Amino acid sequence: MSAKTGDQPNNDMLYEVADNIATITFNRPEQQNTISRDMLARFTELLIEADADEEVRAIVITGTGKFFCAGLDLRGSDITDGLADRTRRVSPTLDLRNTPPTVLHNIDTPTIAALNGSAAGYGMDMALGCDIRIMADNAKLAAAFTARGIVPESGGTWILPRLIGWAKASEIIFTGKTLTATECEDMGLVSHVVNNNEVGDQARELAKRVAAQAPMAVQASKRMMRMGMNENFDDHVHHVFLQLLPLFQSEDFKEGMASFMEKRKAEFKGR
Repeated sequence: MSAKTGDQPNNDMLYEVADNIATITFNRPEQQNTISRDMLARFTELLIEADADEEVRAIVITGTGKFFCAGLDLRGSDITDGLADRTRRVSPTLDLRNTPPTVLHNIDTPTIAALNGSAAGYGMDMALGCDIRIMADNAKLAAAFTARGIVPESGGTWILPRLIGWAKASEIIFTGKTLTATECEDMGLVSHVVNNNEVGDQARELAKRVAAQAPMAVQASKRMMRMGMNENFDDHVHHVFLQLLPLFQSEDFKEGMASFMEKRKAEFKGR
């Protein structure tokens, strides 16, 4: 499949779809790929666009240059002024459903963070919010929240304890710790640590392996894993069975069974 590039209001966020893989790239290397207010909105739009695209079976999120994402861009006043305005207008109807962390958590298309460089603050939370992480051997994760007088505001307090347990997450968050790639791998925060020149290729190779599977089954599996984090076992297996019923009627199920019996590679259509 040929590549296609989404409409780009500027070059701060790059978007491309090729070989059933969408790649979203933070592209502000001179600013360590910090995220501006406009980029937050664009990031949400791209995640939603990729998830809705039937051609996309995996999403890779990465950065240009030496950083994955060094957090929010606080040098300007747009984000800080916006947050301050929200606090002045304390509202019980504050809607966070269309913010990047929430959208990233709720989309069904698998996401892979290709940590080409270090991630700090908001960037660390975004990486943790992805399903899979591949990290450059010279990259770091910096939980610099409490050192700035804030909390991990983008899902980190929910995600990190579930990934590595309460005690280790507490130490990292409470002390604002910076983790090396080796420490991240030892804790299970990343799936693979590779040479910094190989991160993109490794992430794309993994994304291709995901994209080669039956897409509706992959998405249903992710949906069930997400639901299972908040369900008891009996409820969960009931919901899994309900997910199986439409899959049994799909063309991909028939193709999966036929390819197994015929000892050939399956060609899934997402139908």
